[in-house]
Amino acid sequence: MLYKKYSLREIAVALKRSVSTISDEIKNNSVNGEYDPSKAQHKAYFKRHNASYRGKKIVSHRELRKFIEQNLLDGQSPEAISGRIEHHEKHLPKTSKNTIYRFLRSPHGKAIGLKLKKKKRPKKRRKKVTQLEDRRFINKRPKIIEKRGRVGDLEIDFIVSGKSGKGVLMVAVDRKLRVVFLELILKVTVDNVHASCQKIKKRFPELKSLTLDNDLLFQMHKTLEELLNVPIYFCHPYHSWEKGSVENRNKIIRQFIPKGSDLSKYDEEEIRAVENYLNSRYLKCLKYATPKEKIKKYRARKTKTKNSGKR
Repeated sequence: MLYKKYSLREIAVALKRSVSTISDEIKNNSVNGEYDPSKAQHKAYFKRHNASYRGKKIVSHRELRKFIEQNLLDGQSPEAISGRIEHHEKHLPKTSKNTIYRFLRSPHGKAIGLKLKKKKRPKKRRKKVTQLEDRRFINKRPKIIEKRGRVGDLEIDFIVSGKSGKGVLMVAVDRKLRVVFLELILKVTVDNVHASCQKIKKRFPELKSLTLDNDLLFQMHKTLEELLNVPIYFCHPYHSWEKGSVENRNKIIRQFIPKGSDLSKYDEEEIRAVENYLNSRYLKCLKYATPKEKIKKYRARKTKTKNSGKR
């Protein structure tokens, strides 16, 4: 149409485009002041090709790429890595989670992307609820626990062995700092559950309350309250979301201990490795700090306050 001396407005009407779009096309893709369709197509192709160099910010920065790849392989999410860089790794350029996802879809990050693909997991079957006596439900919890306003309020749940295995894994999570404590119980008895709770209290002397599900292993909850000297609250039956923090951690633990696993085949070192991993994850709710960093700062601050009080 240009060769036939049509005006830009006439071309725009014929192609159902705005005049400015036609003008920009001619201006941007002309060669030596002349618009040649084959050359324009070639220029447009290479512009688009270069624009689709996805994740180029990551690829071009060696230290940033190494940090992102290592953390992806360690199980950190793109959002967590992006937040960690923004809030804590000031020496690295800021990178959005979308840039990291584009990097994973690009040829440069494809290998890592394939490694990170997760298998579909079977749906969780509902457990039978045992009617425990004299339970105190979570609607009786003080507001400070509901609002995650203090350190020391733990949610506890169990990960159980498969049919042919034995043992359970006790998972405890602090509602505020999200620090995790794992205790492997091979001989599953009420006494051993109480002993594991006492071990957790020794490791976490800040303990102020427990939130539990309706498992039969907590049938002696009044005795457990006396042993730990803290109040115990129960979720309502089939309301697992009421202890969302520990349920979330259970999903992550399943990456290392799949459903149906025999927990007796896992040793103490492996359990501690999983615990360390959980406490080393960058969490958005902690402004991309890790639970390990948060509990360390909290204890240091408490010690400093205590020592200054003595003076």
